[in-house]
Amino acid sequence: MILLLYFHKEEEFKWLLQEEVHAVLKQLQDILKEASQRFALPASGSAGALKQQNFALSTSGTDQVKGVLTLQGDALCQADVNLKIPRNNQLLHFAFREDKQWKLQQIQDARNHVNQAIYLLMNRDVNYQFKTGSEVLKLMDAVMLQLSRARNRLTTPATLTLPEIASSGLTKMFTPALPPDILVNFYINLNKLCLTVYQLHVLQPSTTKNFKPAGGSILHNPGAMFEFGNQRYEVSHVHKVECVIPWLNDALVFFTVSLQLCQQLKDKISVFSSYWNYRPY
Repeated sequence: MILLLYFHKEEEFKWLLQEEVHAVLKQLQDILKEASQRFALPASGSAGALKQQNFALSTSGTDQVKGVLTLQGDALCQADVNLKIPRNNQLLHFAFREDKQWKLQQIQDARNHVNQAIYLLMNRDVNYQFKTGSEVLKLMDAVMLQLSRARNRLTTPATLTLPEIASSGLTKMFTPALPPDILVNFYINLNKLCLTVYQLHVLQPSTTKNFKPAGGSILHNPGAMFEFGNQRYEVSHVHKVECVIPWLNDALVFFTVSLQLCQQLKDKISVFSSYWNYRPY
């Protein structure tokens, strides 16, 4: 009776390896191709270039920063920003130079990881015969690693020091040029494209303040200090505004669903493997 039970389990396992695994791989490919299309870039010389999308910046706080960002794939091709300076009620306007675009590395990296996951899946086409459960587990682990990295690039912005922001090529993108007491930084956080504007105060050599340079952070607070170009600065005001990018939200949902499918297949394989570990023949 026990031997018959194990025989049935072995037949089920063969069916799982030969049929269900490929069905799941096909489902994963379809979902990830949809995700990849959200990041799609036009082919070289393609007439069907990606359309530009405009997004209005908003905040739940004050309206000291307003503007519109123009996104085309992984490139921020225009940023039109108005900044109201509270101390003198001055209105600053700055925008990208027409010959400049800012590549959003987080979107580039996420797309590359998705495409790597698709490549791994396509290497095991419908004619490929999986011989062992461990072979499937190894493939699922590799795919899940790429998907986790793709998701993490969108959910975990880089931590930067203020000197790194000050020396970024982003500061040279604008016309008119940014004043020396203004820093800006763009980053992706989940499904949002965020803009942070830092207003700076020059620390005089005679100041009695204890100078302590701030470390790396996603968002620096007022009072943060740093040194750049032989000059010491303190952050006086911080303005953070953002806009929701709907297709980034789609991509994050696709990542979550795909990771769940991978895990479910791993769990099925593991259940059968436990029989193999203890079978009496």
